[in-house]
Amino acid sequence: MSDRYSRQTLFTPIGEEGQQKIKQKHVLIIGAGALGTGNAEALVRAGVGKLTIVDRDYVEWSNLQRQQLYTEKDADARIPKAVAAQNRLSEINSDVEIEAHILDATPQELEQLVDGVDLILDATDNFDTRMMINDISQKYEVPWIYGACVSSYGISFTVIPGETPCLNCLLESVPLGGLTCDTAGIISPTVQMVVAYQTAEALKILVEDWDALRKKLVSFDLWSNQQTAINVSKAKKDNCLSCGAEPTYPHLSYENQTKTAVLCGRDSVQIRPPERQERNLDEVAERLSAQGGTIEQNPFLLSFSKGEQRIVLFKDGRALIHGTKDIAEAKSLYHRYLG
Repeated sequence: MSDRYSRQTLFTPIGEEGQQKIKQKHVLIIGAGALGTGNAEALVRAGVGKLTIVDRDYVEWSNLQRQQLYTEKDADARIPKAVAAQNRLSEINSDVEIEAHILDATPQELEQLVDGVDLILDATDNFDTRMMINDISQKYEVPWIYGACVSSYGISFTVIPGETPCLNCLLESVPLGGLTCDTAGIISPTVQMVVAYQTAEALKILVEDWDALRKKLVSFDLWSNQQTAINVSKAKKDNCLSCGAEPTYPHLSYENQTKTAVLCGRDSVQIRPPERQERNLDEVAERLSAQGGTIEQNPFLLSFSKGEQRIVLFKDGRALIHGTKDIAEAKSLYHRYLG
């Protein structure tokens, strides 16, 4: 082994044996925003064998303040985050296999992506997706690490199927609400602190040092200099529908899948067709050209602006309707311009 990881292998809990284990592991990161990019870079630099990144969005200028893998060129060109992250990570460590998926993480996709995965990292901005991750984790017995941040506040918890409470258990006994939106703003040190907690736990899992795992839910507020660690072991419920004695994994059922969603902290609505489809962006652009708006396009998406509203269509048929939080209005715009 080269000296690339020499400082990491000098750390006794990892060592040469641990480094070999890291190289053999596969991590799935859901979300390539602030937490996703921070965790992805740390794990790629640490030499993880394979990293799969899933994200539904593209790079915008407001991301650059805290989402560390992206550049102004990515924002200008509206490159999908998963692709931009993959490009940058490949330059950081060419030995790591990096797989990128531009899609909305639904139960169907998660069922396919979890095969062969050793660890799932939560880097999302909404509880719908987190609850899906939680049920996938329990169903396939894959550990996952919850993380969230807003303003100067952050929180993290490691879920080990069969041992710890799951997120469904915690929602009934621990106040986790209000952590999904960045409407209150955020400072980058908050992101970095949550990433530090998540990545440290990830390395423990990857080297299989199970005894070193933090068993508590940790939260902090960097601005008010507060930190707490809560023992939540008693929150585990035998009748939990996600991790109890007779699980039904309710958040993987079809009726719980969201077809429309207001994006957190933004005047935007996502519309996802009932079935994934391959849209020909060139054909859509040609049809929209008669509408008198502005069309911008790259290999991954098409942007159509008219007045104060903008529609971004991805090749899988998903669309982001910018300029409104009204789902009915967003649907009307979608059908008017995209059919």
